[in-house]
Amino acid sequence: MARHPYLLADVFTTEPFSGNPLAVFPEGDRVPPELMQRMARELNLSETVFVLTPADPAHTARLRIFTPGAELPFAGHPTVGTACLWAATGRATGPRITFEEGVGPVAVAVVFRDGLPFASFQVPVDPVGHPSPLGVRVLEALLGLPSGTVGWEGYPPGIWSCGVPFTVIPVRDREVLSHVRVDPAAWGRELSHTEAPHLFVVARDPEAPTVLHARMFAPALGVAEDPATGAAAAALAGFLAAAEPGFNGGRSWTIRQGVDMGRPSTVELAARLQGGRATEVRVGGATRPMGSGVMEIPDGVA
Repeated sequence: MARHPYLLADVFTTEPFSGNPLAVFPEGDRVPPELMQRMARELNLSETVFVLTPADPAHTARLRIFTPGAELPFAGHPTVGTACLWAATGRATGPRITFEEGVGPVAVAVVFRDGLPFASFQVPVDPVGHPSPLGVRVLEALLGLPSGTVGWEGYPPGIWSCGVPFTVIPVRDREVLSHVRVDPAAWGRELSHTEAPHLFVVARDPEAPTVLHARMFAPALGVAEDPATGAAAAALAGFLAAAEPGFNGGRSWTIRQGVDMGRPSTVELAARLQGGRATEVRVGGATRPMGSGVMEIPDGVA
């Protein structure tokens, strides 16, 4: 019987039972690679992380990141959560942590605020994107929304990526966002086979121009809805920058996500905008450690 310990945390929140839950296996080198996807599917969280020995000894660790349905080259919630757990459990003693991920080395800064770890990192690749080939009416039908609810002036729906592509869809307001219901048949027909099958739906806050509300749906990854999505937030910086081609300077936003799931989350996003492009994109948030466990794998299981 092989026993594999793991840590649990709620990420992008300071409150227990909020944010995005994460499982981290700190002894990932002991886990057979062929079991990692199955173990992630067993826990059935948005993401599960296996921490491995880094290829470069100057780095803290190498991360392999799995959703219930696939391995990811990069994700913000596992990066932030693992860094915070490493700091909270004393595995990292300095303010700087560097993880090797599929997109390259990711440097993470960790501080403590009111006793809880807060981590932020600069995304290793700048967001790239282009307008979505799907028409607004097609997207409205896919989201189960009436006509006239998708789109902001100057912000067309688009495909944006910092390693993981998302179809970014702006909707009219927070109320519309709460009524989104992804049509599985329409998703399968229109998006499942495309470069960006994951949906990041966003609404502006009329009382706070730097606050955005969001929901993320990723059926292709086995995630019906995600409470907080750092990779989507990073990609969103590109979407937002494209609508401000004449602005050069820093911008920061707060993204509220997970509210409609009963798991409110807060993602901090910042970037430098220049000529309609976003560079030096940073994603951050707090983490609430929640406990630990052990997964027992009988001998001979593969």
